[in-house]
Amino acid sequence: PGAVAADKAYSSKANRAYLRRRRITAVIPEKTDQQANRKNKGSAGGRPVSFDPTLYKRRNTVERCFQKIKTWRGLGTRYDKSPHSYEAGLRLRAAVMWLRTLTSTT
Repeated sequence: PGAVAADKAYSSKANRAYLRRRRITAVIPEKTDQQANRKNKGSAGGRPVSFDPTLYKRRNTVERCFQKIKTWRGLGTRYDKSPHSYEAGLRLRAAVMWLRTLTSTT
């Protein structure tokens, strides 16, 4: 991928270094305590992390899609132990979501 958008829980140095090694842009906001620690170190604290708020806002679309998928109890709780039956349920849920976009609600 060209970029990874994640929430503040994934803003560790190790995660950022891993993405940097693979030449993947990290779109992860910095935690306030990490900002404070960096500022307390002064010039030794390094530069602030780059962050694209516009790209981060698009992450919301993906999060909402996952929440719609999880509304099906079997998919949200992973009752189907077989990978094939789980994938079948996932495909069925995706088909239902797609069909709902084609029909008018008004």
